[in-house]
Amino acid sequence: MRETIAALRDLPAAFGAKATGARAERVRTSPQFDGKVFRNAAPRLPMTAASMRTIFREMFFGEHRELRKPAGAVPLVAASPVESAEGLHVTWYGHASALIELDGARVLLDPVWSDRVSPAAFAGPRRLHEPPVALSGVGRVDAVVISHDHYDHLDLATVRSLVASTSAPFLVPLGVGAHLERWHVPASRIIELDWHEEATVAGVRFVATPAQHFSGRGITNDSTLWTSWALLGPAHRVFYSGDTGYFDGFAAIGEEHGPFDAALIQIGAYAPQWSDIHMTPEEGVAAGIDVRAKLLIPVHWATFQLAMHPWGEPADRVWREAKAADLALAIPRPGERVDVDKPPAVDGWWQAL
Repeated sequence: MRETIAALRDLPAAFGAKATGARAERVRTSPQFDGKVFRNAAPRLPMTAASMRTIFREMFFGEHRELRKPAGAVPLVAASPVESAEGLHVTWYGHASALIELDGARVLLDPVWSDRVSPAAFAGPRRLHEPPVALSGVGRVDAVVISHDHYDHLDLATVRSLVASTSAPFLVPLGVGAHLERWHVPASRIIELDWHEEATVAGVRFVATPAQHFSGRGITNDSTLWTSWALLGPAHRVFYSGDTGYFDGFAAIGEEHGPFDAALIQIGAYAPQWSDIHMTPEEGVAAGIDVRAKLLIPVHWATFQLAMHPWGEPADRVWREAKAADLALAIPRPGERVDVDKPPAVDGWWQAL
C-alpha cells in the first residue's frame, strides 16, 4: 500500500514539464521545430483508426502471445565495475541501457533501472529480467546521455538516483531539460542540445545527431526533440541510434563522424504499423553499415515487451543479416562487458529461451 501511495504521489512529476523561458525560446528557434511541434525530416506515417484496431487486436488477442516473453530466466552477468580502462568497452544492461567506457570516460546511455516503463510504478510494461547489477554497482559515471523522453529511455527513479549518487551531467535533446529541472536536477548538470550541436565532457565530444522518431510523456507528443548520438573520444568513436526509423541521415552521420568503432543500434519493438519510427533488425544492420560501424551491438530488445514480435526474433534476424552483410556483431548477455577490440563470438544464448 505504501508503495502504491508513493507511486501516485510521483505520478504528476513523472509526466515531466514543458519548456518555459529561455528553454522555450531555444525550442521555438530550432530548425526541427515547426512552430507547434518537433518534426522529422520526412512526415510520419498516419496512425489511422484501422491501424489502432489492428494493433489492439494483435497485442491482446493475437496468436502465440506466449512467444513474446522468454520461456526461462534470461542469463545475466553481474560483473564488478572496472573503474579505469584504456580502449573501448561496452556493457549492455538490457533494452537501451548501456555503459560506454570510452578512452577513460564512463558514459551511461538511456539508463532505466525501474521495474516498469510507465508514469505509474504499478502499471505498464514490466521487466522480463532484473537489472544485471544494481545502479550503484555500475561504478563511476562521467556523463549520462538521453536519446528522448519516452519512459523506456528516461526514467524518473533512475534519474533521481543518479543525481544523488553522481556528479555526472545529463546530455539531452532540446526540451528534455524541463523534465529534469522538475525532477530537481541542477541546471548546471543539464546540457541540452539540438541536432548537430555538441558538447565536450570528460574528454569526449558528444554530438547530437538526427534520428527519425517522436517524443512525449503525456497526452500530447513531440514537444521535445529526439536524437541519436555520436560519442567521439580521443582514440575511439561510438554511435548510438536511440529509437529511430531507417532513413538516409545515417549515411550523412557516417560521412561526417565515422567510421565508428562500435554502433549500438535499435533492433526491437518493430511492427508494420510504425515502420517509420522503429527499425527492423535488417534495417538496423543497414544503419550500422551506413554509419560505417566496425562492430554492431544490437539494443532495444529482450527487456520489455513493447511490440508483437517473438521475444528472441530480433536477435535471430540481426545475426542472420549481419552474417549476410559481413558486418561484425556482438550480442552480449545483459551485464556482459564487451571489449570492442576483441568482441566475443555470437553464441545464440537467447535461442534456448
